[in-house]
Amino acid sequence: KDEKVVIVVHGIIRSSKSMKKMKARLEQEGFLVVPFDYPSTRVSMEKCASYLGRTIASLQDVKEVNFVTHSMGGLIVRSWAADNKNTNIGRFVMMGTPNKGAELADRLKDWKVFKYILGPAGQELVSDDNGKIAKLPIPKFPFAIVAGAKGTKNGYNPLIPGDDDGTVALSSARLEGASDFMSVPTLHSFLISNPTVVDSVARYLKTGAFRANGERE
Repeated sequence: KDEKVVIVVHGIIRSSKSMKKMKARLEQEGFLVVPFDYPSTRVSMEKCASYLGRTIASLQDVKEVNFVTHSMGGLIVRSWAADNKNTNIGRFVMMGTPNKGAELADRLKDWKVFKYILGPAGQELVSDDNGKIAKLPIPKFPFAIVAGAKGTKNGYNPLIPGDDDGTVALSSARLEGASDFMSVPTLHSFLISNPTVVDSVARYLKTGAFRANGERE
């Protein structure tokens, strides 16, 4: 009953194996890490969220459930949280999650290859004010955000407005109500294995702050 669990949720086209560095570090810190795999390219985000719900339901006897997510994984947790009132949820970290939608999806959504590779959830990643992402409520439990950013006006990808991690705009990664925020000069795919990020995420889950001095952004 005193176990603290971290469910790690990968991004689209990935698997839980992509989170192995993070998993190893969190286990070192004493967390029980549960890798969650879902068919990210075959079903809608809602369906993915329902699979996550089953995993969470199977952990009823644990003291606390935390989440560490990459990219679309953060939206899956937000989608699940919209309809759930679990009281044993601890903290939630999103790395490179397109909380305001992905401008790249806007540009590519009608491409056959994009549709074929990313499936139904790929279509839901658009930054439409009336779209699926825009309607997700802000989580009721503490959450923090890690974003990749080059630190320049145009970021890594000239197709994305403003600074970005090559896939997701810095402005889209941000979400009102976050208890902490940090940006790291790294590309989208490498956020999950970046040593600074891995250290900071472990610290946030334990202390509620990314930085060793306890200051939050």
